[in-house]
Amino acid sequence: MKLVTGNSNPALAKAVSKYLNVPLTDSVVQKFADKEIFVEIKENVRGEDVFVLQSTSYPANDNLMELLIIIDALRRASARRITAVIPYFGYARQDRKSASRSPISAKLVANLITEAGANRILTLDLHAQQIQGFFDLPTDNLTSAPVMVRDIKEHYDPSNVMVVSPDVGGVLRARNVARRIGAPLSIVDKRRPRAGVSEVMNIIGEVEGQSCIMVDDIVDSGGTLCNAAEALLNAGAKEVSAYITHGVLSGAACERIAASKLKELVISDSILETDEERATPNIRRFSIAPLIGEAVARTAAEQSVSSLFD
Repeated sequence: MKLVTGNSNPALAKAVSKYLNVPLTDSVVQKFADKEIFVEIKENVRGEDVFVLQSTSYPANDNLMELLIIIDALRRASARRITAVIPYFGYARQDRKSASRSPISAKLVANLITEAGANRILTLDLHAQQIQGFFDLPTDNLTSAPVMVRDIKEHYDPSNVMVVSPDVGGVLRARNVARRIGAPLSIVDKRRPRAGVSEVMNIIGEVEGQSCIMVDDIVDSGGTLCNAAEALLNAGAKEVSAYITHGVLSGAACERIAASKLKELVISDSILETDEERATPNIRRFSIAPLIGEAVARTAAEQSVSSLFD
């Protein structure tokens, strides 16, 4: 087995490498002066089972091109099987036509990865489950729910926790976490008048006196979480925290979260931590490296991956 990584998240790649006790394959992934990407694999990979670990997070286009070129380099070097391990799958929010003459970019990206030469996909908490069907390849969509539940039990009293979905679309994800800790479920009913802006309309469920934990897959601008936290507190919640898989945290998100009424925002390390995030006092991280590492090990050994979540 070989483990190759681009530049999107070297910290996570090193953690997965340590978990697997497999060194990262010696490779060069760099840019020319005109920002074209150059890749060279420095080790023999002929006949090897190769896993390419690369999130397509900011800068999304650069990291996506790195992934495609690494896969192409491995295919031309006669790797036996290439698995694209994509902890954060960018463009996932463009999974349908949202308006006339708009693209379905998630399908386009899936096609690009397939055409580059990947044989399998391993990803984490896709924004929408149906994106799995965009790939004409075996695709494993892992869930971070077991890792979240372990962290919640370590830091909260499950008997006084209310799991909250910050929108109707995330109910299945939140219900999965609620079921695992035996907690009730509440839903924030919101509307989005335009991209990046949300308004809370109603709270579905009785949250008075509860420690509310919102569960979602992506936090971008942070506006939805901050508005939902304020609405929950106004409805009588004792405190509000949030567990999110992918911390995109664009623009002034960290500043907004620091000034919000959120007790804490807990996010995974699927996306590389920024200096702003590190300096925000109410943002904390949990690691998905053991989850990714175990899934990689099971894939390499042709063992069940779904049994990780039973």
